[in-house]
Amino acid sequence: MKTVVVIGGGITGLSTMYYLNKRVKELHREARLVLIEADESLGGKIKTAEAGEFIMETGADSIVARKPNVAPFLEELNLQDEVVYNATGISFIYTDGKLKKIPEDTVFGIPLSLESLAKTELVSAEGKVEALKDFYTKNETFTKNDSIGEFLENFLGKELVEKQISPVISGVYSGKLHELTIASTLPYLLDYKNQFGSIIHGLSENKQVFKGTGDKKFLSFKNGVSSLIDRLETQLSGVEIWKGVRAETVAKHQGGYKIQLEDHRSIEADIVVLSTLHTTAQSLLHDEKLNDDFDQLTNSSLISIYLGFDVPDSELPNDGTGFIVADNSQLVCNACTWTSRKWEHTSKNNQLLVRLFYKSSIPAFEAMRNMTQEELIQVALRDIKISLGIGQAPIHHEVTKWNNTMPNYHINHHKIVQSLENKLSANYPNVFLAGCSYYGVGIPDCIANGEKTAQLIEKRL
Repeated sequence: MKTVVVIGGGITGLSTMYYLNKRVKELHREARLVLIEADESLGGKIKTAEAGEFIMETGADSIVARKPNVAPFLEELNLQDEVVYNATGISFIYTDGKLKKIPEDTVFGIPLSLESLAKTELVSAEGKVEALKDFYTKNETFTKNDSIGEFLENFLGKELVEKQISPVISGVYSGKLHELTIASTLPYLLDYKNQFGSIIHGLSENKQVFKGTGDKKFLSFKNGVSSLIDRLETQLSGVEIWKGVRAETVAKHQGGYKIQLEDHRSIEADIVVLSTLHTTAQSLLHDEKLNDDFDQLTNSSLISIYLGFDVPDSELPNDGTGFIVADNSQLVCNACTWTSRKWEHTSKNNQLLVRLFYKSSIPAFEAMRNMTQEELIQVALRDIKISLGIGQAPIHHEVTKWNNTMPNYHINHHKIVQSLENKLSANYPNVFLAGCSYYGVGIPDCIANGEKTAQLIEKRL
């Protein structure tokens, strides 16, 4: 009987083990399946916290609803009745000392129509005229390995990209626009440009793909995103789940692998999945031949601060659900979600709950990294006072620091991952990399990566 060990109990590792366990049972195969997680609980960056009337997510706060694998997965897990969707509302960009609306008819800030372009408050008349070159300029050089920033600026103009598109895309993908590839962000934009001759026209023709769920673009669960983790754990009957124990090394051993744990135990495996941050995978394998590739992958940091107030969320701007901060703003934060407005289940009495994000890309981050929790809360309160005019003290808060744990897909990311895959295949057969360090940062992407990894393992069994 073969042994499969998955190291890392985040959403990718859990999904891998869920699909693998399911197939092993369906095919009546024998295999020992072991999931190892260093933390005392599963979920990785997914963790729900409760305080008073508030529900807060220390990591991911939602799932993109339109991804094709989401609905079937939740149906399999019988979670449909627990699903809640985001409330409708306007998103803003904080710029020039005030909140300006992001036009509703956009995708990642990119207009879906000439009307949307014409009505935006974020771009000057000159910037709007420059964006029209998208309709008459052909793509003759760009491929999916090129910079998404350069691609968009070439056809939509510098001002529209800087003032309306860049804050949105950079906020989602945690990187500077010119350092992100088309392939690792929005590859379909290049397809639309080539097929329709215009990015805007292509998005318009495929509007149903992005607007098909109406305003229900994101989903969560009545008791928070951790509901997904809890349900997955209950589905792993027959799987050995080792929590609170850290794997230290993965070494070749008698045709397979020996995994040494920090508590001096060890386990032998035929197949190993490293569903961890790339830095952890590098440490586990400890192989100089892989270090050059691993060292080129990059992570960033993030500080998340929730503030709950004894203030009705009706004091927020009408219909708003949050804002992104443009560069050169007087605010320190990168973005602010009006959580109680966007997610009604997070505040039982509709009191104001906001979440502010501070990324390592901001100049103040190094100083913030060493601040106490109380000092960080004061920074957040200043941002709330300036942007929303709310000066009350919070009744609850939740501060989370994610240090060097947020993957950045820079321009050479895809090539590096391919190189690592080739080297592992040659030197570490039956060792697989999985997770957001390599194959996509969203929860649906992680679930899909888990399913694909399980399929690869099934063939080896």
